[in-house]
Amino acid sequence: MAQADGKPTGPLSVIHGPPLDEEQGLGALTMSGWLAEVCAAGGEDEALVFHENGKRVSWSYAELWAKANAVARALLACGTGKGTRVGVLMTNRPEFLAATFGAALAGAVATTLNTFSTQAELAHLLKASGVSVLLMERKVLKKDFAAMLGAIEPGIARAGEGPLRASGLPFLRHVAAVGADTGEGLIEDWDAFLERGAGIDPALVEAAAASVTPADTGVLFFSSGSTAMPKGILSSHRAVALQLWRWPRFYATGKDTRTWSANGFFFSGNFGMAIGGALSAGGTLVLQSTFQAPEALELMARETATMALAWPHQWAQLAAAPNFADVDLSAMKYVSAANPFGQHPSITSDWDEPMSAYGNTETFTISAIYPSGTPLEERAGSSGLPQPGMTFKIVDPLGGETVPLGERGEIAVKGPTLMMGYLGIPLDETLDDEGFFRTGDGGRVDEVGRLFWEGRLNDIIKTGGANVSPLEIDAVIRQCPGVRVSQTVGVPHDTLGELVVTAVVAQEGAQLSEEAVRSFARETLASYKVPRRVLFFCEDELKTTGSAKIKTADLRVLAAKRLEGEPA
Repeated sequence: MAQADGKPTGPLSVIHGPPLDEEQGLGALTMSGWLAEVCAAGGEDEALVFHENGKRVSWSYAELWAKANAVARALLACGTGKGTRVGVLMTNRPEFLAATFGAALAGAVATTLNTFSTQAELAHLLKASGVSVLLMERKVLKKDFAAMLGAIEPGIARAGEGPLRASGLPFLRHVAAVGADTGEGLIEDWDAFLERGAGIDPALVEAAAASVTPADTGVLFFSSGSTAMPKGILSSHRAVALQLWRWPRFYATGKDTRTWSANGFFFSGNFGMAIGGALSAGGTLVLQSTFQAPEALELMARETATMALAWPHQWAQLAAAPNFADVDLSAMKYVSAANPFGQHPSITSDWDEPMSAYGNTETFTISAIYPSGTPLEERAGSSGLPQPGMTFKIVDPLGGETVPLGERGEIAVKGPTLMMGYLGIPLDETLDDEGFFRTGDGGRVDEVGRLFWEGRLNDIIKTGGANVSPLEIDAVIRQCPGVRVSQTVGVPHDTLGELVVTAVVAQEGAQLSEEAVRSFARETLASYKVPRRVLFFCEDELKTTGSAKIKTADLRVLAAKRLEGEPA
């Protein structure tokens, strides 16, 4: 309802989580404090296991604590101070945790860098972040990061002693690398880097860690870059620590958790899910450096993994791997039968994956969720309830006014895990007058206090006067037999405004036609939502981010070119 002046008179679309000080299961709210508490509790229990070059590497919680402290001493020897940015360019390996939490212990800001980056993207990340120390993995598959660094800043490749002083990367002073053939030019090998800290009194690390407060900057993560160059996002220690403590509650996991993960910890989601979900519960991380489905299955079986974390396309690849039927995955407990992997003949599990959730890198993962085990009727297809301390409102995308309860608009959020800001952008240009971050996501809230996410606003397709959600279309088409990947976009059209076009990658050996996919969609979707065109692609034709999100802007261009000269 609205008054004559257009202002709503009924309830507004605002929902609040419970007070933060009532939340159970929290410990220290700095990253170093979190590490200290979980390592003290874990002691000699296994914190992580990693296989490389035929060798099994296992660290206890006590060893993880010692390794992180060794990195912290080396960083202090390099001259890092409170707030110094330390780049971590690594896949999921033990040194990633030592480097990231070692930076926290030293009072520095761990700056995670995407190993999927091209040379141009890496140059952007290094220049934007202004890291002073870079801790990296020398080679990842066919990528040689030492060579890429040398091309970005030739001074790195020169022989001689550091520190580096070069105008191309004016803040970078030290580079150290883990892996084979690491010592080159000004790049130290890992052991030489750690040796720097041999003369540093451990008490200095204790003092540095004690100087850090929950309000201080803890990490710098970058967005996945699905629509533009990645944006740097600063998060406080409190934001990171809160989420690390929360994941065992979300997952309903215990000390028996042995979590396999190959998705990069440089994504905030996997950082929270895997590291928090396993270590806050007293469990074990089963690390895989890069995702290879057959090797992943062997690793899970060998290490009796009880949980697996994967993206949707990876579940399909695991189920399609040639050794899928042969491996023993009977230890799996925290896996959903709703995905193909969970239907393995040796797996018996009724665990419920908490899919009713919403979050962003800007809130350092989850800001609304229903945890594992919540009845479907309670979830009602929603994205969950606000987490403690979080507040959501739904605003008009153009004017910014809060809309009446139940109406659709743009999701805006604030609370204790909200970012400290974007790199290079004043905070008053990011938040509204009430301190809310406008996410760019469409959604609504209901009278029960549930949040409903309905996709990115800039992805909404306007066709023939109607608004169409690609999210809704793809949720249907991905159920079509033979479809492996589906991504719907709007392509400019002279009379309709935008044409609804779905790009499909078929499963291997599947015989799919455009009309078959459209007929399947027509059984569920209203006529105006059924794609006017279905285009088939090979998977390598679709450009993706490192987190496997298809770059929709590139896909629109590709689809438009494919359709040129064809009748709509």
